[in-house]
Amino acid sequence: MLPDYADYEEATGLNWYGVDPNLSFILDHLVPDEKQRVFAEDKVLSFGELAGKTLACRAEQTDKHGPVLVRYDRWGEEINRIEHHPTWLANKADLVRNGFVGLPAHTGHSVQNVLMSALSYLVCQAETAAYCALGMTVEAADMVRRYAPAAVKDDYYRRLTSLDPAEAWEGGMFLTERQGGSDVGANTTEAFPDGDEWLIRGDKHFCSNVDADLFIVLARPTGAGPGPRGLATFAMPRRLPDGSSNAFHIKRLKSKLGTVGVPTAEVTLDGARAWLLAPQQPPTVDSFLQPDGWDPARDGKGLRRMMEMVDQSRYGVALMGLGIQRRSFLEAAVYAARRQQFGERIDAYPLVREALVDMLVDLEGGAAMTFECAAARDISAGILNPGAGLPAREEAGLLRRILVPLAKMRATRVAISTSSRALEVLGGNGYMEDWPLARQVRDAQANTVWEGTDNILCLDVLRAMRKEKAHAPLLARIRRVLDVASSHALLAGPVQALASALTSFDESLDYLVMASPDLVNLQARRFADFLADIAEGTFLLEEASWSLERDGDARKAFMVHRFTKRTFGCPPCRGITDEDRSVIDLFAPVVRYGKIDPEDVR
Repeated sequence: MLPDYADYEEATGLNWYGVDPNLSFILDHLVPDEKQRVFAEDKVLSFGELAGKTLACRAEQTDKHGPVLVRYDRWGEEINRIEHHPTWLANKADLVRNGFVGLPAHTGHSVQNVLMSALSYLVCQAETAAYCALGMTVEAADMVRRYAPAAVKDDYYRRLTSLDPAEAWEGGMFLTERQGGSDVGANTTEAFPDGDEWLIRGDKHFCSNVDADLFIVLARPTGAGPGPRGLATFAMPRRLPDGSSNAFHIKRLKSKLGTVGVPTAEVTLDGARAWLLAPQQPPTVDSFLQPDGWDPARDGKGLRRMMEMVDQSRYGVALMGLGIQRRSFLEAAVYAARRQQFGERIDAYPLVREALVDMLVDLEGGAAMTFECAAARDISAGILNPGAGLPAREEAGLLRRILVPLAKMRATRVAISTSSRALEVLGGNGYMEDWPLARQVRDAQANTVWEGTDNILCLDVLRAMRKEKAHAPLLARIRRVLDVASSHALLAGPVQALASALTSFDESLDYLVMASPDLVNLQARRFADFLADIAEGTFLLEEASWSLERDGDARKAFMVHRFTKRTFGCPPCRGITDEDRSVIDLFAPVVRYGKIDPEDVR
């Protein structure tokens, strides 16, 4: 069990992996290979030290000294330079040096996405803005590796994955436009062929990490049709080989509520040179379908390629939400242990205990679902053996397809309530900008918007079900977990609650199949929330079953009991007459990750 939180001065200054046994538990569960687990332990331990002791301190300074656009020099020449506080540059340099972007390219062996997600989770606790910048770099590198033409592929990929901050490039993504927003099919930015390259002209409205070196850009090739199928994806360097600007003009920086460090801007492209990102060899089927021969710029799949990057970016935003939840809990737990009111520590009071316990229930449920996405990607890539209970390789891609929007929707929404609740634990101090929770509250709100609002995400869940039947492997996975967990008498309550919820979900699915389109859209959010509840509860249940079998530890069993009771229970008198006092009596082993005897859980 962790030491008393009163032993810590504050959250900043700790090794954040060292005080997070749940992250160690996740790695034990999802990294079964002994060599990979040893490798992972070394990396998360070093990143826990870096995030908790270095990045977090600098992030507070960055938040108070945001980026500034210097558009012209003193001679009136347009330079579009972004000036940053040194703390922002230092944090990114340390992350590059430690392999946050380039680790898979430099280790000489495969690296599980579960591990990279764990590192991201730790970084997000310190500064989601820095994660935004370098997370997009990871995704841009992956797009270049898979789709860039030979003329630039090796050079661009080497720069994007370099461990040397002096030569490393950063990546960005230019997707949305003022008139389009989520309706990317309305985009008007055009691309014109110029030999092997393309010239891009148009305006982009929300361009985060705008002073990056390479951007993945969505544009419409000249002569392509209207709507989303007429779009293509391009790699556009910010500067030309001679160092001059690539017809790139920053109109202004956005004045944002949170994520202050990463510069977001409106941009005009006036014939910027770019390279088409598309398969280099024609797929056999496509070459027959296109009577004039295969044209990768107009094959109708450019948006789909861009959405591959968006999908991974969405997953990264889910990790941002989890990081904010974890940081908010830790700040609140340390403060509540040290703060005295009316002669007692405030974490002795039942309402504070309940708040801290429920923050962890939300966090661990969200983490269980989100890291399932990472495991599914590892299975799809052949890095992780599916093993007992996990999806087969042919199912894993579809499972991830539906879980990513669910995880992003849930983790970012809960981050707002958790950071707000944690701020309340600190009282008036929490509202002050010289304490760390005000920034967490501001940053949390940004994440519900990035890479799709809740409305967009719940509609995407329906799309994944309707077009790809992505719910089938998820429901099969849920039923397998229920079958395994039913062998534990201690888990009978959660199993029954989830089985009953699954029956109701099946009924709601049958209804939506027959309902009018307007009603389907009206119920989309409730439907996606319902599925997210069942998925979170299921993966938390699997952790509880695994923990009981491995260690005889019922802490996770308590968590899934609490989760299913809160989520699916309908107690009389709104629970007021419920005499369950487990959040009071089991407070210490729950929030400090101690072992709980099965007899103490009901």
